[in-house]
Amino acid sequence: MHEPAFTSINPATGLRIADYRQDDSDTIAAKLVRLSSSWTEWAGKTVHERAACIQQLADALERDCEALAQLMTAEMGKPIRQARAEIEKCALLCRHTAMHGVTSLQPQTVDLDGRKALIRFDPQGVILAIMPWNFPFWQVIRFAIPVLLSGNAVAIKPATSTCGCAIALLQLMHQTGITACDCLFTDEPQTAEIMADKRITGISLTGSREAGRSVAAQAGRHLKKCVLELGGCDPYLVLADADLTLAAEKCVASRFNNSGQTCIAAKRWIVVDAVYDEFRQRVITLIKALVSGNPAQDETAIGPIARADLRERLHRQVRQSITAGASRILGGIIPPGDGFYYPPTLLEGVEPGMPAFDDELFGPVASLIRAADEVAAIRLANHSSLGLGAAIFSADRNRAMTIAARLEAGNIAINDSVSSDPRLPFGGIKESGYGRELGAFGMMEFVNIKTVVCGRASNG
Repeated sequence: MHEPAFTSINPATGLRIADYRQDDSDTIAAKLVRLSSSWTEWAGKTVHERAACIQQLADALERDCEALAQLMTAEMGKPIRQARAEIEKCALLCRHTAMHGVTSLQPQTVDLDGRKALIRFDPQGVILAIMPWNFPFWQVIRFAIPVLLSGNAVAIKPATSTCGCAIALLQLMHQTGITACDCLFTDEPQTAEIMADKRITGISLTGSREAGRSVAAQAGRHLKKCVLELGGCDPYLVLADADLTLAAEKCVASRFNNSGQTCIAAKRWIVVDAVYDEFRQRVITLIKALVSGNPAQDETAIGPIARADLRERLHRQVRQSITAGASRILGGIIPPGDGFYYPPTLLEGVEPGMPAFDDELFGPVASLIRAADEVAAIRLANHSSLGLGAAIFSADRNRAMTIAARLEAGNIAINDSVSSDPRLPFGGIKESGYGRELGAFGMMEFVNIKTVVCGRASNG
């Protein structure tokens, strides 16, 4: 039997919480056998029966919200109020999917000049989900619930730093009758072997671009469908006619949510010259008001970075950007003491070629970028290999809609921040990945869209 290989560490203190054993080859084999068997039973239920189980899961999430939120705060440092909101959003997604996803999965009839065709949406099998640590409940729920409603089974490979959250969620799923799911506690070589297993029929990854390239290569080698969400470097455009109070509040709230460890965050604030100075002063005031510290306290807005190595990488990106010519307006210095804290940081004079412009900085660091005018702002926004989200602040909605059509991103917000919503498809373009989650489009990613054509019956 393997010795404990994965450790949860409280990022607020740096102290060990728990150790978890890595699955050995026999354990993995047994789990895949059980998943394959449970899929057959789960797929045999009606969609309404599956929806009823998902509704029960929503009840369980709401019932255990406080305990789950505290576990999340301990394992990855999420401020407790945001942790509670994450659990509440998970329950909301479960209820919405159970209520409205059933309609999306109903067969459709097509008239073919007297003949009839039926389009069915059938499950494919066991879908592997390689999940991140930054939203340890929401990311799993966002992937798993639509996939489960459609009759598939799910194999969840959680981040090794948040195994406790994965186990807690799995227990709730099993308790509410969702048996076609299990967790795989594996390293990268083991996960690659699992992707090759014939019982795995699809793969979903939320993670880095490097991980996305590896998973896409493995999926292509074995001819398996995959959905990739690989992060973003979202531009938020502030135009001359913007409501600057609203723009500043939304930019700061988006960028520093989850202590900046969010794929869809306002990472690049691109502000036209006419309002740059006023916007700059507003965001500085708002950032200075953010409360950093113990994530278990309700008043805390900024907690620690989830792991020591992630803080080191973030600080290196900040230093490299400053060396390349960016100015440090706020923060940017690792504080003394326990835990993996990083202060709310604002960089100015950020340009292409700097990590703060080109890369995804996963932490409480915002990049303030001056654009000569609207045309320059659009050019700077699209000057990125990533394309997950973007936002536009302007009093002219029609003008903003025209700009939205030109922005290279999968999700656009106008006079608001980008967020995922159970009712809408979510995903990116370019190196932010491909495929969609959520909404009716997301529901279709891992189903067999099966066409059945009925010929004319003979009279004999």
